[in-house]
Amino acid sequence: MSSDAITLLKADHKDIRRLFREFDATGNRAIKKKAKIVRKIIELLTVHTYVENEVMYPEVRGLLPDLDEGILESYEEHHVADVLCMELYGMPADAERFDAKTTVLIETVTHHIKEEEQEWFPKVRAGLDRKQLQKLGAKIEQAREKAPRSPARPSAVKKTIDAVIS
Repeated sequence: MSSDAITLLKADHKDIRRLFREFDATGNRAIKKKAKIVRKIIELLTVHTYVENEVMYPEVRGLLPDLDEGILESYEEHHVADVLCMELYGMPADAERFDAKTTVLIETVTHHIKEEEQEWFPKVRAGLDRKQLQKLGAKIEQAREKAPRSPARPSAVKKTIDAVIS
């Protein structure tokens, strides 16, 4: 039996926050280590935002239209994170703004995770039954298999979001 969607997404959040702590604990001179951590952050965030954008948000929009405003905000927060990931992906770890850009990504995603876990997930859990959440979880697991592991071009991200919203 598959896990429910919220359980899967919270597990992603836990892994992402662990990497954020690792980055924060890495010294200024550990450039290779920072680069490795940021690559892993980018990979996890790319997969996570993909499954939320392609599965979770559209499904919940259809089932719980009252949550539409929060979903639209989440798409925008993902867009900001995607842009930062794309910029970091192409930036050497010894670049002057690498640490600053990573810090902004961490702050942005931490805010997004907090909103999802404290505000949005409880509303979704209250609005959907266990079977619906497990079905969504299975769809998320399937989407995760085909999810990109590195950032897409901005136009591809925009097309994906526009297709889901329209």
